[in-house]
Amino acid sequence: MRALPGQDRSAETAETAEAAEAAETAETAEAAETAETAAAAGSVAAGQEWRAEPATGGRPYVYLEGRPGAVLEDGISVTNPAAEPLTVRLRATGTAWLAFAEDRVTVPARTRADVPFAVTVPATAPPGDRPAKVVVSAGGHEAAVRVHVRVTGPELGALTVEDLRVEGRSIRYTLVNRGNTVLEPRLAVRADGLTGALLRRPARTLPVELGPGRSLELSEPWPDPPALDSVDITLRVTAPGAVPAEATASARYVPWAAATGTALALGAAAGALALWRGRERGPGRHGRRRGSEPSGGSEPSGGSERSGGSERSGGPDRSGGPRRPPAQAGDRS
Repeated sequence: MRALPGQDRSAETAETAEAAEAAETAETAEAAETAETAAAAGSVAAGQEWRAEPATGGRPYVYLEGRPGAVLEDGISVTNPAAEPLTVRLRATGTAWLAFAEDRVTVPARTRADVPFAVTVPATAPPGDRPAKVVVSAGGHEAAVRVHVRVTGPELGALTVEDLRVEGRSIRYTLVNRGNTVLEPRLAVRADGLTGALLRRPARTLPVELGPGRSLELSEPWPDPPALDSVDITLRVTAPGAVPAEATASARYVPWAAATGTALALGAAAGALALWRGRERGPGRHGRRRGSEPSGGSEPSGGSERSGGSERSGGPDRSGGPRRPPAQAGDRS
């Protein structure tokens, strides 16, 4: 700064010193803020949990491919951000072909350790996909890394729908993967009654992944089935690379209250009819039995005797006295 004529140079020196002090204060504040930010970042990093992932960064899962009899190698990485060593345990789920050199590994503090593993494909393994997982556990925490193994060779996609049935308000069925590839099935549902269509659900992808040889029991909700109808239910399942599969089942819907009332009414009517017939037949047979005259028998004692078609009156009775003739009308003696 230039001093004006006659201005004291002591003022210029004071102004320069003030500016330098302000700059130094700003630098100190900035440095303190940077240190505070770094300390906070270090605290966040120290509080992070360990993690497991494929050994080469950026992969969502481990992918291995080979022919039957091949040995395929890869690995996972375990990162320990804590200030103390971390001991983890490893195990494989899914295919039994995956093995570790060690199933227990100690990772030093603030270090990432790579853990190798190998997949030995059996010589008799059919072509297709084999899903697996590497599960890492420590301190009550688990992390899983997906491993996708593909055995090369001709692929076969085959899917069937089995054990289709209706239970209450649910349609239950079983999907079976009879091929050698992993399938992502799509399901369409149709139900038809005596009066026409009752249910139409277009094909949609199910939230499942069906591996080779696996079966999965699923259910489809049907909250408003008919009260009285005969229904045919058809499921159609498709998957990329597989032949579509269908299954059909029948169901009868009957309102139990109405059916019970009808059965009781029919039972009461049948009982009344049987009682009426019993009363009609019983008295008639008994009356005819009492009113019939004996055939070929003699008249009871004390009546007139018949001989040769003529009636004889008089004659001695069994006491030896004369037999009185029968009284005539008007005879009062």
